[in-house]
Amino acid sequence: MDLGECTKIHDLALRADYEIASKERDLFFELDAMDHLESFIAECDRRTELAKKRLAETQEEISAEVSAKAEKVHELNEEIGKLLAKAEQLGAEGNVDESQKILMEVEKVRAKKKEAEEEYRNSMPASSFQQQKLRVCEVCSAYLGLHDNDRRLADHFGGKLHLGFIQIREKLDQLRKTVAEKQEKRNQDRLRRREEREREERLSRRSGSRTRDRRRSRSRDRRRRRSRSTSRERRKLSRSRSRDRHRRHRSRSRSHSRGHRRASRDRSAKYK
Repeated sequence: MDLGECTKIHDLALRADYEIASKERDLFFELDAMDHLESFIAECDRRTELAKKRLAETQEEISAEVSAKAEKVHELNEEIGKLLAKAEQLGAEGNVDESQKILMEVEKVRAKKKEAEEEYRNSMPASSFQQQKLRVCEVCSAYLGLHDNDRRLADHFGGKLHLGFIQIREKLDQLRKTVAEKQEKRNQDRLRRREEREREERLSRRSGSRTRDRRRSRSRDRRRRRSRSTSRERRKLSRSRSRDRHRRHRSRSRSHSRGHRRASRDRSAKYK
């Protein structure tokens, strides 16, 4: 695809630095990468839906039964193309034995495809069967033909565009999982910190309440001590006043008694 040059810096050393730094703290650049790939895949899916709509408008409409048989042929074509692309890759890597095993599987799938094509041909007129029935690749939005040969299928499924979209979609799934895990971890950390703050606030309120209770208790004790001291002083003062009154009463009584005796003696002397 003609996307132009990437504006990002592609440096393995910077990538290694990031991987080391991300172990110490969460930089969360995965979210930016996920957003970038999601926009890219969204554009591809949009083109896929437009192509499907265009095919639905231009191709001859067929029944659901015939459409299901054509879809089966397409699926077998896709399987053949993937197997051939894998066999070519193994052969290029020097793994000839595994490549031969894949080719044997291709022959089995070709036999299934031949049977599926026969069913599809018998379900519709010969003139309609000769028309090229197209479908849209769900991975890269390219067109695939029902009658494409093996070479065309291998070129598509082993091509850079198709494989590149597979890699992007797999990376996007990986990033979504990573971002979801990190967001869950971040939410748990936030919840734990909030619970710790609330616990500290409750302890602080309890401590403050206890301090206020102690202060009130000490204040009550001081008031009680003052009240007791005042009561004692009042009782002392009352007793002192009582003693003073008693003394004054006794003094008056003695003075009165002396005066009475003196008056009696005076009257007695007078009569004599």
